[in-house]
Amino acid sequence: MEPVGSFHTGKPGRSQFDPVVFMRQPRTILRLLCWVFSMVVFSCIVNEGYMNIGSERLLCVFNKNADACNFGVMVGVSCFLGSMCFLVLDIYFPTIQSVRLRRRAFLIDTAFSALASFLWFVGFCFLANQWQQTTNEELPLAQGSDAARAAIIFCFFSILTWAGLTALALQSFLNLFQNFRLFADNLDNSATGYHNNRPIPVANGVTIVTTNPYNRPPPFTGTLSLDPANLTPPAF
Repeated sequence: MEPVGSFHTGKPGRSQFDPVVFMRQPRTILRLLCWVFSMVVFSCIVNEGYMNIGSERLLCVFNKNADACNFGVMVGVSCFLGSMCFLVLDIYFPTIQSVRLRRRAFLIDTAFSALASFLWFVGFCFLANQWQQTTNEELPLAQGSDAARAAIIFCFFSILTWAGLTALALQSFLNLFQNFRLFADNLDNSATGYHNNRPIPVANGVTIVTTNPYNRPPPFTGTLSLDPANLTPPAF
């Protein structure tokens, strides 16, 4: 999404997408980082986050708590898919003409990014707590320890990236609202015309007050009397 000047709508039937400019935007970089971090978290848990000790049943490496692994996989997959959807939205965003649709896109982006940042914070605290309670006897030969540590580290990184996306989305929404207010004020001023008295500051602290030339009193303000006694004959 456009961080500045987002009020201006795109032109229909004309492509405005520039891959080089798009990839250099901070929003795109953060989305790609979120996409990579989410993939790392759920892939580490799915591939090496489960173990079987003396039975066919798979146990989670995080203190044998299945909820910890399920939560990490759920948040990772959700944010992975969300990052892809918002990347596609960023590509097609300059072509959106409706201001209402742009405002809704900003609100959805802000809400999803804030929720994702909160879920990653909860996941980081949950996984770190369960990993701290895991003993060496529960992990023979340190099975899955590297994957567990990688999942915890990238959970922490995901908090920062999604928080950055939340800040960018909120800033873009405020810019959109400010531009809309300025546009509405300009429409009101052009509709009402000139003001009666409008001060214009000039150099040396002098202020010139201009008046509206189209707001003058009528030339004849008195009343016309038709009484014959008040009429004076012209002199020749």
